[in-house]
Amino acid sequence: MKKFIISFFCLIFLLIFFIIKGLYSTDEVVLRFSTWGSASEMAILNPIIKEFENAHNGVRVEVLHIPQDYFQKLHLLFASNMEPDVMLINNQNIPIYEKFLCNLDGVFDKKLYFDKSIDCMSYNGKILAVPRDCSGLVVYYNKDIFDRYGVDYPKKTWNLNDLFNVAQKLSKNGTWGISYEPNLYYALPFVHSFGGGVFNDKGFVGESNSTKSGIKYYKDLAFKYHYAPTPSEVGSKTLAQMFLEGKIAMHLSGRWLTPKYRNCAKFSWDVVNFPDYKATNDATGWAISKRSKNKKLAEEFVLYLSSKKSIEKFSKNGLIVPARKDVANSKTFLDGKPNSSRIFIESVENSRITRVDKSFNQEVDRLNEKYFNEAK
Repeated sequence: MKKFIISFFCLIFLLIFFIIKGLYSTDEVVLRFSTWGSASEMAILNPIIKEFENAHNGVRVEVLHIPQDYFQKLHLLFASNMEPDVMLINNQNIPIYEKFLCNLDGVFDKKLYFDKSIDCMSYNGKILAVPRDCSGLVVYYNKDIFDRYGVDYPKKTWNLNDLFNVAQKLSKNGTWGISYEPNLYYALPFVHSFGGGVFNDKGFVGESNSTKSGIKYYKDLAFKYHYAPTPSEVGSKTLAQMFLEGKIAMHLSGRWLTPKYRNCAKFSWDVVNFPDYKATNDATGWAISKRSKNKKLAEEFVLYLSSKKSIEKFSKNGLIVPARKDVANSKTFLDGKPNSSRIFIESVENSRITRVDKSFNQEVDRLNEKYFNEAK
């Protein structure tokens, strides 16, 4: 009888042990995921990740949030064979990691996306990421300043001469007509207007006469004509702050400033495309490492992140221009300020994509140092 009782309690102990082991099993599948993003962006992303985990029992997504120096740190992870399974990436950096990334052609429905976003996420005939958003520059403008000086609002059909003339008319009484950022990225629409660029289909054109003419035109707005504030005149403020203070009538920037202007602007404002749609078209998306041991799960995770439901959540506060056409053309994206949100879509459809190469970032850094260092 005593042996029976001991055996019975041993059996109970073993059952409890295995039950506890099952509840706290370390056999979970860990999917590593890297991303950048602000606190507000992470507040959108984290619940989406939690939903995915809840729908996939035994799966945990380990998030590597890298808000600064993202690609430098991602490069070190690749060099150490410790890269994440899934990573947020942009078109400027795709060529650098091409040999490490899975070709995702056939993994997702390309018809759901803007063609330009697919082009941005492709290199050497391979689709290396599922697009999340498109990013390009538009012109935010303060309608109150236009009204004050009797200047017509810019139209979609305006050209570079129109922009120059409008900036001239609005530059008075302590107000500048347009913004100036000492960075090649913001100069590129002007560079494209003169037929230049960094790369084109034939190769590097960053030192061409066309490129130099576009850069000069852009810099002259600040340093020759004083229609834009110089960096020393901006001082410690941001251009967004100066726009909100009514010091700048037109601000050349991207969709990422829409949430700030929705929340903080005390005046009437809207957006218009850069003249002749000469702004560049970039994109970000989710890529998968070829060395991932959980490629199928990684694909499921990317499809979940890029689903209509998830992209609607990213788009609701105005932070991104969704690469999915169904979301971009929905009330989720189009409702609310600015009234002309469709301009962002038209810019995606009509603007040129940024031509990139493995040396793109190096060349951009070099051109920035050469042409914009003295303006900092």
